[in-house]
Amino acid sequence: MSLFAAIRFKFPRGAHVWTLAVLLATAAPYCARAQANPSQEQASSASPVVLDRAVAVVNKHVILASDLDDEMRLSVLDPNRQGQGALTRQQALEQLISRTLIEQQIREEDMPSIEPTQEEVDARLNEIRTELPVCVRQNCASDTGWKAYLAAHGLTAGRVEAYLRYRLEILRFIEQRFRQGIQISPQQIETYYHDTLLPQYAPGETIPPLNQVAPRVEEILLQQQVNALFDNWLTHLRQQGDVEVLDPELARKLAPELTPQPAPASASPAGPSGEEGGSR
Repeated sequence: MSLFAAIRFKFPRGAHVWTLAVLLATAAPYCARAQANPSQEQASSASPVVLDRAVAVVNKHVILASDLDDEMRLSVLDPNRQGQGALTRQQALEQLISRTLIEQQIREEDMPSIEPTQEEVDARLNEIRTELPVCVRQNCASDTGWKAYLAAHGLTAGRVEAYLRYRLEILRFIEQRFRQGIQISPQQIETYYHDTLLPQYAPGETIPPLNQVAPRVEEILLQQQVNALFDNWLTHLRQQGDVEVLDPELARKLAPELTPQPAPASASPAGPSGEEGGSR
């Protein structure tokens, strides 16, 4: 059996990937390079040096072990993960699989209008440096503090910019793909105001009138519908996509039902036709 025996499956419906900033950016391959000295070169002639390895294939797109490492490092820039700790390898792979499927769809639909401008990327970078709590504590607003933060997490300014660019691109794709055509009625706004918003206020607190908060309520309801449409669409991509997880440990975690289970002691070793029983 191969060292990394493959398990092929339709990617299972998992936790809501878009909340929505979980989608971040598709991690570009992070190529490891060997720095050999003469003694290392001599040793390498006897035993090969593994620079990287594939952990999954998504519609012929290879996800490398270094991509997972990159994804886990970049998670420190995600405001939705503050206080939750670093990503696990399983979570990183789930995000990469989902985003790879989305990126492939974006390329297929050829939507150049969703590409963010440099000004938009710079604005988002400034938000991270000045508003992300962990960055604020480490004075990332200053060049010295920002460089120290990047170095502490194994990141580069160029990698962070690419991450933000892809993240903005995906956000804009979702807006254009799913938001257009959604209509929120005055009745929906009023229902949300009375049934959801008002109960959040404690007795005695000043409650804003409906006409004051209506635009914000409409935005919340729009986003909820976008989320629902996006979730259904992504589920369809997962079901239709060809995903092969090559790392056996990650494959077991992502699809435990596909991991071979030992047959019960009373089970017959052969089926009706005389062949071995069980699925293949």
